[in-house]
Amino acid sequence: MRWCSVLLWLLVLRLGLHALRGLLPPGSLRGAAQGVSSVCRATYGRFFVGPGDEYGRRYSSFPAGLRLEMREMARSMFAFGYDNYMKHAFPEDELNPILCQGRGPDTLNPSNLNINDVLGNYSLTLIDALDTLAVMGNATEFQKAVRLVIDTVSFDKDSTVQVFEATIRIMGSLLSAHIILTDTKQPFGNMTLNGYDNELLHMAHDLAVRLLPAFENTRTGMPYPRVNLLKGVPPDSLNHTCTAGAGSLLVEFGILSRLLGDSTFEWVARRAVRALWSLRSNDTGLLGNVVDIQTGDWVGKQSGLGAGLDSFFEYLLKSYILFGEEKDLDMFNEAYKSIRSHLRRGRKACNEGEGDPPLYVNVNMLNGQIMNTWIDSLQAFFPGLQVLKGDIEDAICLHAFYYAIWKRYGALPERYNWQLQAPDVSFYPLRPELVESTYLLYQVGNLCTFSSYTILSSTILFQYM
Repeated sequence: MRWCSVLLWLLVLRLGLHALRGLLPPGSLRGAAQGVSSVCRATYGRFFVGPGDEYGRRYSSFPAGLRLEMREMARSMFAFGYDNYMKHAFPEDELNPILCQGRGPDTLNPSNLNINDVLGNYSLTLIDALDTLAVMGNATEFQKAVRLVIDTVSFDKDSTVQVFEATIRIMGSLLSAHIILTDTKQPFGNMTLNGYDNELLHMAHDLAVRLLPAFENTRTGMPYPRVNLLKGVPPDSLNHTCTAGAGSLLVEFGILSRLLGDSTFEWVARRAVRALWSLRSNDTGLLGNVVDIQTGDWVGKQSGLGAGLDSFFEYLLKSYILFGEEKDLDMFNEAYKSIRSHLRRGRKACNEGEGDPPLYVNVNMLNGQIMNTWIDSLQAFFPGLQVLKGDIEDAICLHAFYYAIWKRYGALPERYNWQLQAPDVSFYPLRPELVESTYLLYQVGNLCTFSSYTILSSTILFQYM
């Protein structure tokens, strides 16, 4: 059961050092370390450690005492958010921090997809927090929350939700918590619950069955983007879906299938991935960002690393790490080659040579021509994926770009125009992508200033409290 032993670490620790060690070729860490200082300072030097640099003064090192301090800060931030959700919002899906009250689906405005795609009237925040409670070591609250989910949450709801969001947030959390409860090693302390009878696994199964109609009656095998948990696919459902939404279900569906011994769920997720893969451009090998699930025609021909495409690439590699299916790795490697060939701009080497520092841009999938001059904050996941791939030098360089933007504004703008060097969309919805990439690079070793800007994982939220 290799995949099961890796699973808990993957879902809770976000593919940390153990996966990294297994995927990197010998000597790659040592080689990547050479010249890293020049990458960070020569390429984006005006943003990095130096005279008058507050980050440099405060976090030029990351000793054990400071790590413990920041760990406790993160713990207290989580407790602050969780306790106030339970006090002011439960059993609603989330806490509206302005009104200090609970919020669920916007039933008066079904077209409000920013809310309705995510909120399904199923105590989203409570379910989403289960594995974090365990990681924090709070066994009492974890066990209490598990019992509360079992006793109060039902998916027999007249709620139309996005298949992707319900899968990664609800199904993924239920599966994570189930494995924490049943893991014989109990790595976070004793999280077992007396009388637990696989109820969270059964709930994940129930949810998956309610999502399955999205995969039916499509000519390509790619799912409809939304499904009603009680009635199935809405009659007015769109045939258009994004590549990430249709192709980033394999981790959760695959885990569920293997825990249940029922291949149905993994099979439908893999069929969707294969359908998308078959639609790549013959000339560039790239995929677009929006596709028609009936005809297979590309509605959106933008190819990039951000919204609409990001997690498709992520799930190919992470599925291989979980399940060991060589086809997943083959697809990832082929996709990575096309990304490097057609999306990457700037000089060939990260830390030497003439020209601009490397950057991954948005292009037309058919010919590789630049379509616009912005990148979005979701793209900050890619350095972390490059770490898992073993492309450490490029990961360091690309991470330095996002970190430079962070230092300039104190957050990552939702969209940043790299030509104008200014935000196109200025808000910041507390996205975790930069934190994950920072964490994975820190696990490589204390390269560049990663020992100092691991602090991001705590300060990102702290400054907004």
